[in-house]
Amino acid sequence: MSAFSLAYLDIPIGVSGDMLLGALVDAGLELAILQAALDALPIPGVHVEAAQVRKRGIAATQVTIRAPRQNQHRHLADIQAILQRSALPEAVQRQSLAVFRRLAQAEARVHGVQPEEVHFHEVGALDAIADVVGVVAGVQALGIEMLYASPLPLSHGQVHTEHGLLPVPPPAVLALLEGVPVRGIDVEGETVTPTGAALVTTLAAGFGPPPPMQLARVAHGAGAREFPLPNIVRLLLGRATAVGAATGAREETLVLLATNVDDMNPEWLAPLLEDLLAKGALDAWLVPLSMKKGRPGFEINVLSPVTAVDSLKAHIFAHTSTLGIRQLAVVRHALPRRQEVVETTYGTIRIKVAEYAAGRYRAAPEYEDCRAAARAHNVSLAEVYAAALAAWRDRG
Repeated sequence: MSAFSLAYLDIPIGVSGDMLLGALVDAGLELAILQAALDALPIPGVHVEAAQVRKRGIAATQVTIRAPRQNQHRHLADIQAILQRSALPEAVQRQSLAVFRRLAQAEARVHGVQPEEVHFHEVGALDAIADVVGVVAGVQALGIEMLYASPLPLSHGQVHTEHGLLPVPPPAVLALLEGVPVRGIDVEGETVTPTGAALVTTLAAGFGPPPPMQLARVAHGAGAREFPLPNIVRLLLGRATAVGAATGAREETLVLLATNVDDMNPEWLAPLLEDLLAKGALDAWLVPLSMKKGRPGFEINVLSPVTAVDSLKAHIFAHTSTLGIRQLAVVRHALPRRQEVVETTYGTIRIKVAEYAAGRYRAAPEYEDCRAAARAHNVSLAEVYAAALAAWRDRG
């Protein structure tokens, strides 16, 4: 696991793509790695520069993307084609496209069109494409497995756009922040850009206070504009706290996926849970619900490691009727455990053994082993369980 497997993004005043790039470079991302990611795009002439600046006395890194100016308005399909023609790793392509897809969905809601019909203005420019790809590639290069963020700030005022003068935050930014904790700040001017909002809401697993971590580094990324407050983002990097002091439990940062359905055949839900577990879910369960208009339904819950989130979400969308999935970062306290094997009159049975206090253990026979043994010997599951536990205790 990387020393920077866990990160927290503190957003005091605002966020943009170049501010996120600055924080990543300040955290140790080499410019050569960032430039290599941009060179992998089928777009010539895109270069990255970094400089040390001070914002209200705080040292920070400011990154600037130099790209040819174009008057071309791109659609989502155009962005997808650029990414697919690139030499970027598949994971960077996929996550970068997810950022632009989220942008397209937000713009589509604002303008009352389909996401495929949205033509990007500022966020379709080459420097914005480079911002997105650079941030996604940078997060992966630093080995950040889980990113959290603070509630996003809402400033006030007006901003000039391709659609004319709009209130701050612009409608597309507010659409991107739906379902995300926000807070008001007494600052005039646009501080959260569409690109910044799309990146944070796509990449962050959760929002709120910093998670428990062993802090290794603090990095600052600077924005170009000046405000009464320091125009920076702070990136706290480290790793999850490894051991609980009292119980010896290991703290694990995981992701909880949840969605409600009331229009599916219940017979399809049991195999769905089995498939999710086979695809890497740590746990999956159903909760009966009474939904709108008194309809019976179910809440589908999936506990996932960070690395399996994307594939599990894709499976839920493909195999259920849901139109949306809630995603929440959670901390699980897991007892140290090991697997042992015991011999019984019904055959070999595996047992999970957990230490819940110093020198005190709890054992649980593996269900599948017990079920197979019970069927083979035509006895009850309870008898096999009891025999396995007795054999384990007899070993001392």
